[in-house]
Amino acid sequence: MNFLSTFVTFENLHEVRRLCHWGPIIALSVIAICSTMAVLDSIIWYWPLDTTGGSINFIMLLNWTVLILYNYFNAMFVGPGYIPLGWKPENQQETQYLQYCRVCQGFKAPRSHHCRKCNRCVMKMDHHCPWINNCCGHLNHAYFTSFLLLAPLGCSHAAIIFIMTMYTQLYERISFGWSTVKIDMSAVRQFQPLMPFSVPAFAATLFALGLALGTTIAVGMLFFIQMKVILRNKTSIESWIEEKAKDRIQHYQTGEDFIFPYDLGSRWLNFKQVFTWSGTPKGDGLEWIVHPKCHQHTLTIEQLKQKADKRVRSQVQYRAVEDYNGACCPVSKGLQTFFRTPCTEEPRIPLRKGDTILATRGTKWWMYGDKALSEEQIRAGERVRGWFPRRCVEKCHYDTAASDSTSDKKVN
Repeated sequence: MNFLSTFVTFENLHEVRRLCHWGPIIALSVIAICSTMAVLDSIIWYWPLDTTGGSINFIMLLNWTVLILYNYFNAMFVGPGYIPLGWKPENQQETQYLQYCRVCQGFKAPRSHHCRKCNRCVMKMDHHCPWINNCCGHLNHAYFTSFLLLAPLGCSHAAIIFIMTMYTQLYERISFGWSTVKIDMSAVRQFQPLMPFSVPAFAATLFALGLALGTTIAVGMLFFIQMKVILRNKTSIESWIEEKAKDRIQHYQTGEDFIFPYDLGSRWLNFKQVFTWSGTPKGDGLEWIVHPKCHQHTLTIEQLKQKADKRVRSQVQYRAVEDYNGACCPVSKGLQTFFRTPCTEEPRIPLRKGDTILATRGTKWWMYGDKALSEEQIRAGERVRGWFPRRCVEKCHYDTAASDSTSDKKVN
């Protein structure tokens, strides 16, 4: 009992509750189905264990499964690392460069952001991932990215097993019409399968093949997105901040030269900030190595400027010129809008032509803001806000009086 108590504590049991969410349930189910079917197809119908190649293939399949689960559970349970509640910098003068979090009753350290799902300020927050039911941040960024690499590799291996199993078992049962193509199947006929390849087995293998191919494509795309920001020593949120910084400088024609402070100028150096042999990333999550022309609060100062700019520019209304149904990745709004959709769980808001929106932030292809509501909805405390395609709206030009009346109606 004493041995178990060193591993099973109240906090650990509390973390296990993260598994009770649709994201981990689906992710673990896909891993279980693909791994189980790949092993069964190999040892029963395609590549038995009494051959050298079959034994190596079996070990590789188990190896993929172990590595995928190891990185997946580390990404989930190690977590991103949280800013201590009530945190403030040692130098009190630095508080003027930081945002204050009312929920955590402390200041937000550089690169940290408050997650509404976790209800904590997260170190170097990249995003909240529903598939691990946790944030991706400072401490688990390497585990999460490794999982995104290993999952497509393991699923690709499994997909090859599924395809070869169906091909070898159905070769003599169906006619492909390839009269001129002769394939030597003598190696396949050297052993008798443990059981016949029945219709249920075919259906299960085909279903697992669809899951494996879908996972390879979807998770593989997420891996390339993550590596793109890691090699620049950024997070997805910081990429948005950089885009908004350029938009602010261009809008006001300030002539500033914004330099992203955490890019060390070398992809290899940026890579080593996240991936280390020990598995623990460099830094304590509070202070960071910065560009020689920047300092610790370069990005936080820019965030404060953007926050002030948000208050000013949110007074300008936008009018919907196209209908938008609220889809996460709308195909009808252009390929760039489809592929550049914000990687966030924040909602999308449907629009009808003529709707009025107060946009507060955005990227080159998407905007985020509040939809103007009726007086009854405002009195009822309703608020409709979220992302929508930039091409669906156009900027309205009103006089000062109209702008003032609009700002009076806005609910903070």
